Amino acid sequence: MFMADIAGVRVLYTGDYSREEDCHLCAAEIPQFSLYFNSEKMAKTIRRLAEKTPEVGETVSGFLVKKAFTYQIMALDDLHVFSQLSTENISQRITIAYSGAFGVLKHRLKQIFESVESLPDEESEGPAFRVHERLTVKYESEKHISLHWRSDPISDMVSDSIIISILLILILITSYC
Repeated sequence: MFMADIAGVRVLYTGDYSREEDCHLCAAEIPQFSLYFNSEKMAKTIRRLAEKTPEVGETVSGFLVKKAFTYQIMALDDLHVFSQLSTENISQRITIAYSGAFGVLKHRLKQIFESVESLPDEESEGPAFRVHERLTVKYESEKHISLHWRSDPISDMVSDSIIISILLILILITSYC
């Protein structure tokens, strides 16, 4: 159903694509009506977030869950209680072919990132360093290094930039040889 303005006459078209004749009503026959919507939304805090009443202007952090036109804010730990969703930590590891010097890679990454710290050999079973306290770069062999990190958006971005840096170093090494 839609309104059409034909030669200055407003007509409501109510075609239903059936075999019956279409019905056209003139604008004078169409009753005026208005719809009002309440745009204010309210969310309840539940379980752990509801234990303490927040002050006016205080930020409440949690997950916003919409269920049957109601909104609830809950803590991550309470998500499995009120939904069929569960949370997991994902540890990622990638091994990259790298034949360059491990010290060169560490030096280049120190130029890019603020925090690049060496790890003791007992902890990492060989030369390794940690970038932004999130990602570990390990020397596996003369031809391989590996990256280890817990998956989250920031760690994934850091790992992507490290992988690109490694590939650029390899391109520079092969272009000079």
